Amino acid sequence: MKILVTGGAGYIGSHAVYMLIKNGHTVVVADNLSTGFKENIHKEAKFYEGDISNKLFLSNIFEDESDIEAVMHFAGSIRVDESIYKPLEYFKNNADAVRVLLSACQNSNISTFIFSSTAAIYGQAKTVPIDELDEKNPMNPYGESKLAAENLIKSWCDIRDVNFVIFRYFNVAGAHSNGKLGIKSNNLTHLIPLIVKSAIDKKEIFRIFGDDFETEDGTCVRDFIHVQDLVEAHLLGLEWSIKNERSGIFNLGSEKGYSVKQVYDTATQVLKIEIPFEIIEKRFGDPAKIYASTILAKEILKWKPKYNLKKIIMSEYKFRLKFTKDSQSKPH
Repeated sequence: MKILVTGGAGYIGSHAVYMLIKNGHTVVVADNLSTGFKENIHKEAKFYEGDISNKLFLSNIFEDESDIEAVMHFAGSIRVDESIYKPLEYFKNNADAVRVLLSACQNSNISTFIFSSTAAIYGQAKTVPIDELDEKNPMNPYGESKLAAENLIKSWCDIRDVNFVIFRYFNVAGAHSNGKLGIKSNNLTHLIPLIVKSAIDKKEIFRIFGDDFETEDGTCVRDFIHVQDLVEAHLLGLEWSIKNERSGIFNLGSEKGYSVKQVYDTATQVLKIEIPFEIIEKRFGDPAKIYASTILAKEILKWKPKYNLKKIIMSEYKFRLKFTKDSQSKPH
């Protein structure tokens, strides 16, 4: 099957491309390289460089690759804190870009549309673990823009007789077992990469945003999933949707919440490194506790995550160590 992967040069998208090709699929990648890297793209994937908010760019892809049967959409903006200050940009990149992509799909033969969504659409959950039918009450423009995109996809797919699979991610971390794919940036925003960066560079003090949340130790509780477990779910979702001609929405997480302090303590134990930290003021829009029920993904897709928190941290550490050394050795 030929699959279009938007954002296929980015962190999660590149992992998906590798898994799809490993499983015998033909992959077309569309990416503007704003946050992705050309070196991430699998050598067997066909690459189109451009912005998916440009309908002409997408129309040309579908014209050249008229046998595309499915789309996996990973491209978008993902920083909660940034979305608060750039709401228009986030709605453009996360919601309007989906509108343009679906419009370009209208004359194609795609049977399945897979969308990368987020747990941020739930906001501050009333109960945990969160299941897919729980109230959607996003606390920031990032979550709001992703929820708008979800609604648009469902409406469009219903009238076009196209199946969709929407995955709501919790916190994704870790790196590929091949050592080549990971978060290739020093401007990190996610918890586990930030802790690991502080473990490697003692000048980087790990910051805990608030210790007065209504949780056991006062720090936020979050859910973590390894990136390879995540993309495996996408492959299973694709196969399930095509085989059964069905649509579905699935949470992807570990079903267990860890506080920021627990993640920090686990990292110091696994890495056997003292990591400098400080507690600072909490951020606006951070819910106290959020983690997933993944019963649907496990029962319907037969998905079984392989990486626990310790393995996630160690895989991130191995990649970050190599990335740091490579970055320092490159001429500036």
